Amino acid sequence: MKYLATPLSLLALLTSLTTFSQTSLASVNNDLLKKTIIRSTEESQIHKTLLAAVKAADLEETLAGDGPFTIFAPSDGAFKKMSEDKIAALLRPENKRALQSFVTYHIVAGNLTASKILKAMCRGKGIASLTTVQGNELLATMDGLDIVLTDCFGNIARITSADANQSNGVIHVIDSVILPNQL
Repeated sequence: MKYLATPLSLLALLTSLTTFSQTSLASVNNDLLKKTIIRSTEESQIHKTLLAAVKAADLEETLAGDGPFTIFAPSDGAFKKMSEDKIAALLRPENKRALQSFVTYHIVAGNLTASKILKAMCRGKGIASLTTVQGNELLATMDGLDIVLTDCFGNIARITSADANQSNGVIHVIDSVILPNQL
């Protein structure tokens, strides 16, 4: 059964997250905020497949650039839900265009923290529309306390870890890979 949060409950959650975020950010090491999205992905122990995809798509330099970018980063566990053959096919040099489409399908221009997404959901009566760099939209909704992303093809991913702030944007870890229709 699907539950949509009311604007009032979203506002209450947003207020608590904002307070938590302000407290948490005060304790964040300044070195972390000097890292770019690509550098943090390179150092991550749970984004090896995503890093391979970013490199094969020649998007390393972009994600090391100024941004800002918001990346919904599938963990290696999320990639395990896909077939190994499909991942291997995507990473082939002849599929570079499809791979670029795939990677940019997980990126939104701008610095969208969880609280900004929640504010957009409040304004949108429980739904926020996010346009990916690839060009399609992701809809953000709430399911309990989770922010859930749904694309126009019905693919669903939950944000499992939010607000890894970087010098050029923010990383949100998601539990599923979302795929453009042509893949």
